Amino acid sequence: MKVLPTALPEVLLIEPRLFPDRRGYFLETYQVQRYAAHGIAGPFVQDNLSFSRQGVVRGLHYQLRQPQGKLVTVLQGEIMDVVVDIRWDSPTFGKWTQTTLAAADHRQLYVPPGYAHGFAVLSETAMVLYKVTDFYLPGDEYGVLWNDPDLGIPWPLTSAILSEKDAALPALKDISRELLPVMTFS
Repeated sequence: MKVLPTALPEVLLIEPRLFPDRRGYFLETYQVQRYAAHGIAGPFVQDNLSFSRQGVVRGLHYQLRQPQGKLVTVLQGEIMDVVVDIRWDSPTFGKWTQTTLAAADHRQLYVPPGYAHGFAVLSETAMVLYKVTDFYLPGDEYGVLWNDPDLGIPWPLTSAILSEKDAALPALKDISRELLPVMTFS
């Protein structure tokens, strides 16, 4: 597999090795030793699957008390995936990276804990699988407004289909420091 850097040093783009033959193909979507060798140690404790229609934006989400690292894979369709560094004491605070993930190219994105994550569905529909490093904790749900003008993320759509909760998320500048993660050092 190839692990490529993004605009945020800890956010990694992964290109799994594909083994095609006349029957189709085979690839590993996760192998603990290989991923750990690239700083993606997990452990992953839960898999989540979302199915969405074109124009849907999910995010930008994070948990504070139980932050989740995510390994994102598109099983069907295509998305624009966005990650924002929201660790208030980080040198890259408020910076973001985006990448297109598609079932056709099998690329994955690793999002470490401490970042807000979201995506927009580009294809007619998309099925997104993401492994997470901690459990979902009700009441520990936070987020940043998807089209926060101060972030300036160039989403590939002018309007979005959002949940009521996502539509009501605040801009990053309106979130108090107590509700933002801090950098962690290992």
